[in-house]
Amino acid sequence: MATLVLKLTTVEPEKMSQALNVCATALASGAGVSLWLTGDAVRLAIPGFAAGIELEQSAPFDQLIDAVRAGGRLTACTQCLGRRNLAQEDLFPGVEIRGASGFVEEILQPAVQALVY
Repeated sequence: MATLVLKLTTVEPEKMSQALNVCATALASGAGVSLWLTGDAVRLAIPGFAAGIELEQSAPFDQLIDAVRAGGRLTACTQCLGRRNLAQEDLFPGVEIRGASGFVEEILQPAVQALVY
């Protein structure tokens, strides 16, 4: 089965909703999912952050992030975390911290589809 690698760059609710729903749908269809958080989106890796964001007619963001954490892989950008004074201990357990070289390595693998929101 193919793997979806999705990079989310923002905490703007519409884009987050689209990106996280695509991840959840891919997981439900049996695809592998790897969600990369960059820019302000690294804040989604902080426990409780997503619970404070709402969007009409959208599943709760904290539930969508939990679905990705349960069935996929969650990675946060090294430099983006540093610019926001965030460290591993600020994040959900199991969140990987990697840079651009890791993203490129992952998306160049066979049977991978990459999307950026």
